[in-house]
Amino acid sequence: MKRSITVADVQAALDGFAQAGLVFATSPPKAPSRKKRFGKRLHKLIKTVIEEFCPCFVPGGTVVYIGDAEDKFLHLDADYLQRLGVVIPAPAKMPDVVVHDVRRNWLLLIEAVTSAGPVDRKRRRELKDLFTGCNAGLVFVTAFSTRDVMRSFLTQISWETEAWVAEDPEHLIHFNGERFLGPYPDVMPKVD
Repeated sequence: MKRSITVADVQAALDGFAQAGLVFATSPPKAPSRKKRFGKRLHKLIKTVIEEFCPCFVPGGTVVYIGDAEDKFLHLDADYLQRLGVVIPAPAKMPDVVVHDVRRNWLLLIEAVTSAGPVDRKRRRELKDLFTGCNAGLVFVTAFSTRDVMRSFLTQISWETEAWVAEDPEHLIHFNGERFLGPYPDVMPKVD
């Protein structure tokens, strides 16, 4: 029987990435008041995003936020986001993972899909509005555990986003547009 992945497992993965120089630790997450667990499938997918997606597509990136429906702010570096021009209101509907690509100054907003939807047109607009004022370009990514799961959401995925499948971790699917894994003009920081 497989055991559930805990908050401590995710923290251990983050610590390992920081020690390996794959991500930069900016501040330790606050310890939850009681032991919480992600839903089994969602938690596993979020962990896989951090362990597989980030080193491959955002090497050296800074994990700024991790959360899910049960524990919205499992890891939140609000000071780091504030330095990027982002202030998150408490009731905000955050993506599951937020990673800053320091080298390219991109903020990747990653939705891990197990049963809820992907970054569709509505969700892309919500995230764009939530991160208004960000001085990094926004990149929208939907993560799926398998191709079969992705297939059931395929018609909903927004254009000008990326899709990643954990069972094929070295590949990324680009949904149209002129860029591959990069922000579009409507989500680039304003230059004065």
